[in-house]
Amino acid sequence: MKFQLLSVLALLGGASAFNAPAFTPRTSALQATATETKAFAKLPASVKPGVVTGPALLDLLDHAKTAGFAMPGVNIVGSNSINACIEAAAKYGGPIMVTFSKGGGQYIAGKAADNTDDAASIAGCIAGAKHVREVAKLYGVPVILHTDHCQKAWLPWIDGIMEANEEYFKEHGEPLFSSHMLDLSEEPLEENIAICKKYMERFAKSNILLEFELGVTGGEEDGVDNSDVDSSRLYTQPEEVMYAYEQLSQVPNAMFTCAASFGNVHGVYAPGNVDLKPEILHNTQKYMKEKLGCDDDKPMKFVFHGGSGSSVKDIQYAIEAGVIKMNIDTDTQWAYWDGIRKYEAENRPYLQGQIGNPDGEDKPNKKYYDPRMALRAGEESMRDRLCEAAADLKCVNVLN
Repeated sequence: MKFQLLSVLALLGGASAFNAPAFTPRTSALQATATETKAFAKLPASVKPGVVTGPALLDLLDHAKTAGFAMPGVNIVGSNSINACIEAAAKYGGPIMVTFSKGGGQYIAGKAADNTDDAASIAGCIAGAKHVREVAKLYGVPVILHTDHCQKAWLPWIDGIMEANEEYFKEHGEPLFSSHMLDLSEEPLEENIAICKKYMERFAKSNILLEFELGVTGGEEDGVDNSDVDSSRLYTQPEEVMYAYEQLSQVPNAMFTCAASFGNVHGVYAPGNVDLKPEILHNTQKYMKEKLGCDDDKPMKFVFHGGSGSSVKDIQYAIEAGVIKMNIDTDTQWAYWDGIRKYEAENRPYLQGQIGNPDGEDKPNKKYYDPRMALRAGEESMRDRLCEAAADLKCVNVLN
């Protein structure tokens, strides 16, 4: 099974999870909505159908950690894959994270669109996010809007999306997106966290969660190529996570996650070719608990990126360490194509011309070559693959 970049999203649950004296703890949406009618019997009252942001997002992730499930975080490239994701969530009965990459945003805007200064990548992500916001409630499930890896050279892409977030926040009281990932793992630790802290200060003003990465996820994905990285960099140390925690927790209203690597690799590999060490997550939890002096055995929320070739046993052991989201890309790409491939194979005699098929030389084939037919087959195949992933992640029937 392929789950993209197994990075440990040490979702530090926001200011309410921190014991740092540098700022006032946030009041969770769960506390604020204690008497509110619940939309989902098994979820906090703050979590509603549609896009989830801010304190409600924190409540959802805290609940996932406590209940012992992780949600799929899926890379998309257009409305078809977006709809397949949300349809899958409705079918398996759980939340989902819809994830936009820089390249995916450009594709949504159109490959011929002017991408000077990342204009197309920014516009495509914004357009895709607005599509999600328009349709998500129709499926009756919680959806997290997220952007994937952003390395140092790509920060102007996030800057452009942040302008849209801030404008949306002024009008609606919440950001357009739920969260953004900054992947500065190729930079020295101090520089990585210093830049993340600067962005965290901006994010916090609009209730946006920051995902950052420590260590390096191997393999290649959507323009990020770490195929030749030194293997020692695939494993993050607990001390590095603690340093990042101490720095970022100084930001008022902070909500952040840490993608700490433990052998994760992007791409698809045969079982046995990826040496995952999920015990790193367990050890980090123990280290953090001791340093923080807290009662919580799992003070961090983790997320996997790049779980290709990983066993369900390893994945679920990581969930026991507080994993609440796992990224999926390669497997869903294949599933989408496989659905189209099978549709073509099953209907090939009806796809050789506009007129003429086994039913007669004058019979039309329009209902077979209508693009919606093949695209829908791709959606259904992707949906079904995500339902399999949700079962591995213990994310089935977690709403009601």
